[in-house]
Amino acid sequence: MVDDKQELFATLYAQRLFFLVTIATPEGFLFEPVGRGDARMLLENRMRMLRRAGQHSEYDRLQKTYKQTFQ
Repeated sequence: MVDDKQELFATLYAQRLFFLVTIATPEGFLFEPVGRGDARMLLENRMRMLRRAGQHSEYDRLQKTYKQTFQ
């Protein structure tokens, strides 16, 4: 989860294509392609927010995903 109404997804193949999915209306979703650098920045911002809020379990889970994807 990137935001309250946004999720970040990656393709299974080499995790090089990223999509930001936003709950737009009750009828559907918005799919937006996102570059690797932007996806990385979105996750870094989310991790920073979780750390500040003291949500350690979610931060640890997201950090593991971050390391597997970007390092």
